[in-house]
Amino acid sequence: MKREHVLNCNFSVWYPKFKNITIRSRVIPLSKEFVDYLKADNVVLPGEPVATRNSGDEIESDSDEWQALDEDPSEQTIIAPEFNEIDTGIKEAILDLNGSAFPKLNWRAPLDASWISFDGSLKCDSPNDIYLLLKSSDNISQVLFETFKHCEDEEGELQDGFELVLRKWKDINPGMEFRCFVKNHKLIAISQRDIASCYEFLAQNEEDICNDIAKFFNKKIAYKFPDSSYTFDVYRYASQKVLLIDFNPFGAQTAPLLFTWEELTNLHLTISDNDDEFKGVFKYVTGSAGVQPNPAHLSRMPTDIVDLACGNDINKLVDLLKVKDLIGQPGEESDAE
Repeated sequence: MKREHVLNCNFSVWYPKFKNITIRSRVIPLSKEFVDYLKADNVVLPGEPVATRNSGDEIESDSDEWQALDEDPSEQTIIAPEFNEIDTGIKEAILDLNGSAFPKLNWRAPLDASWISFDGSLKCDSPNDIYLLLKSSDNISQVLFETFKHCEDEEGELQDGFELVLRKWKDINPGMEFRCFVKNHKLIAISQRDIASCYEFLAQNEEDICNDIAKFFNKKIAYKFPDSSYTFDVYRYASQKVLLIDFNPFGAQTAPLLFTWEELTNLHLTISDNDDEFKGVFKYVTGSAGVQPNPAHLSRMPTDIVDLACGNDINKLVDLLKVKDLIGQPGEESDAE
């Protein structure tokens, strides 16, 4: 994967060509000052003062903390800069999009920060709704600091060209969202998007779903996107009704969901052009045993718990089992035997 593959998936690059088959959206260029604000550690909304203490100060209890904030002369008040031009642009865009919008930054949306919103969604009605999500999201931090992390020709990170994308809010059934994998201009695989849930209706409608997506791909997308290999997300909201959601690179920067990248890279199929019958591989969760952790929810948990849940650190799992006396020490017998 190269930088150009990532840049081709930048929203403002592909949207003009595919705007008739995707959700209506507005793009707002971001100033360097606003990007610096997003990169800063403090979560302070514009115009909202927050008192902070020096890092060396110690507070013994919650009540002491409140009293210290009132009395401590070493505290500092941080006030975020005003972004009047961006505020105005956001308000105008939200009004144009019927009053509510879904935000993202160039490539990614702050899905992992949905827990901090009032209703647990990414539905935004005001600039501050958007700022809070952007400032609270690891996904957004990755866009800001690791744009080309997985690229062969990585030469530093993106310095400018950051954009806020506001998409018209739609209530979407997560069971009908799919990620599609294209290799050498051929649709080789489709994965259920919400891998943390099992939807029984997918098995009953597998053929219709896949063929609808294949027809949509052949008619609306194939050979129109600049790269030969890429991924795209769709929403099949009714029979023979498919809506484009997003494009992503074909590689490690994009979650393969129910596949692995090794599996996708080594998948070789004979598929003819304009074949509306899907000949690739379709994966969906078939039962509770196949449900996987939702990546958007992992940011709510301590890192150790995430490592255990995802199997990222076998040593932590062994330590946990030792604590539970499920694994005996060398030369000892386990109580569980």
